[in-house]
Amino acid sequence: MKYMNKVTGALLGGALMLGALALPSAAVAGNDNAQMKVVIQVSDANPATWGLALNNVKNFQAATKGNAKIEVVAYGPGIGMLTADSEMANRVSEAVDSGVKVAACGNTMKAKNLTKADMNPKVDIVPGGVVEIVKRQMEGYSYIRP
Repeated sequence: MKYMNKVTGALLGGALMLGALALPSAAVAGNDNAQMKVVIQVSDANPATWGLALNNVKNFQAATKGNAKIEVVAYGPGIGMLTADSEMANRVSEAVDSGVKVAACGNTMKAKNLTKADMNPKVDIVPGGVVEIVKRQMEGYSYIRP
């Protein structure tokens, strides 16, 4: 019986070790070399929400000393703040200039009859905003919605 317990323990321990080895290195606690990644959803036309999202971006950049991947994805009513003449155009441009990817949903643009020419020239256009967010989450990005 003691022999069986030892064998079972060894097999269980081996299985746990293999499972731990299969984890991505960024998922292991204490990995200070892992680059933090965050995707921020903005689907609200409220300038205060956009201001909060862009403040989150600046604070995150400061906290990570610029060593983070940050993407802001806008769709639905939030897309209006990504037009070239929006009241947030300068702040959005500043975010892009600081290394942040800002993406506009192509589906929303089509629904609102917006063209690339209508948009802030620094903004990327992705086929679908929700799909973009899901892709980023699958890549290990943390999800934030201010």
